[in-house]
Amino acid sequence: MNLRNPLSTAKGLGSAKDGTGHWWNQRLTAIALALLTPWFVFFSVGLLGAGQDQVRSAIAEPLSATLLAAFVLSLFWHARLGLQVVVEDYVHGAAEIVLQIIIKFVYALAAIAALLAIGRIVFTA
Repeated sequence: MNLRNPLSTAKGLGSAKDGTGHWWNQRLTAIALALLTPWFVFFSVGLLGAGQDQVRSAIAEPLSATLLAAFVLSLFWHARLGLQVVVEDYVHGAAEIVLQIIIKFVYALAAIAALLAIGRIVFTA
């Protein structure tokens, strides 16, 4: 007894088996951003009018650097997951594959650049 839809049997497309993981990752990054965004806004507003040296020393504090790195990683991961869903829903064929690869590389490079910038501030302050 086959319970699959005849159309899906004809197309040969089955479950990707990672929808739940994607959904959980999206929710976990949303929770992380919900907790970290108020801290980031408070931190940023507190630095308004501060000089470059004050900003560098504030970012170089271990707690601030850790929270900023967590904020950046959560932000880029959440954005990548969201954009991935948009491309999966609205772009098809070879363009979808190319865009998915580009999105992953761009977000990975952006996250690495942000972490390197934070690290440079922390280790040179």
